[in-house]
Amino acid sequence: MTRWLCGQGGGEAQFTTVRGLRTHAWVQGSGPPVVIVPGLGCASWMYSRVARELARKRTVYAYDPPGHGLSRGHGLGTRTTIPDLTDHLAAWLVANGLTGAPLLGHSLGGEVIFDLAARYPRLVGPLIACAPTGVPENPSVLEQLARLVRDMPRERPQLILRGLPAYLRCGVPRMLALAHAQSRHSVKACLPLIHVPTLLLDGLSDPVIQTWTVVEIRRTIRDSTIREVRGGTHALTDSHPRAVARYTLDFLEAVES
Repeated sequence: MTRWLCGQGGGEAQFTTVRGLRTHAWVQGSGPPVVIVPGLGCASWMYSRVARELARKRTVYAYDPPGHGLSRGHGLGTRTTIPDLTDHLAAWLVANGLTGAPLLGHSLGGEVIFDLAARYPRLVGPLIACAPTGVPENPSVLEQLARLVRDMPRERPQLILRGLPAYLRCGVPRMLALAHAQSRHSVKACLPLIHVPTLLLDGLSDPVIQTWTVVEIRRTIRDSTIREVRGGTHALTDSHPRAVARYTLDFLEAVES
């Protein structure tokens, strides 16, 4: 069941019950769809800048995974893994008639869309991975946190202010559980199974994801290409939304024509 609520700024809040969870997405724009899959602890409203740029030519679905943003989550005692996020995203795409839609995954969202393309190949369209985590490098949770701390001063203060309520809603226990699951999860074996066009976006001022990691992913996914965003931080969807949208729209125009 999908329910729509009127929103501000030309968008609408969409709620779909998926696997017993009330799942939110913010929808705006018109034209062919593109789905934004957020990073760890992030919420749909943290992607408003890039969504606004993409919405000039596409219908943008900014999806909230279970326990993120305005989506309900399982109890904290419930085991949560990357494949759990993938399974929910797969069911949500089917429920909303979005199978085959392009997916733009940021950070952990990039790792999730890689997993989805390998395990549910019939559900995915072209992939856009912004600063994707997971492979081939899988740092410890402490190393992940240290890198994020180095990145924070590089991000816009407004993003940090918008991120605080998102992280509070997700909750530290859930975020740590997912971070631990992420440190144990490897999709390296999945990358050769990805057979859809893939765009990799590398922020050159990102201390979290190393450029060599993105290059290694490019070598493993057969039909993939890299675009570099100069000055791009880890949250390059927020720090450089126009560049991310331009590369994404140009890529989709080329592969969908």
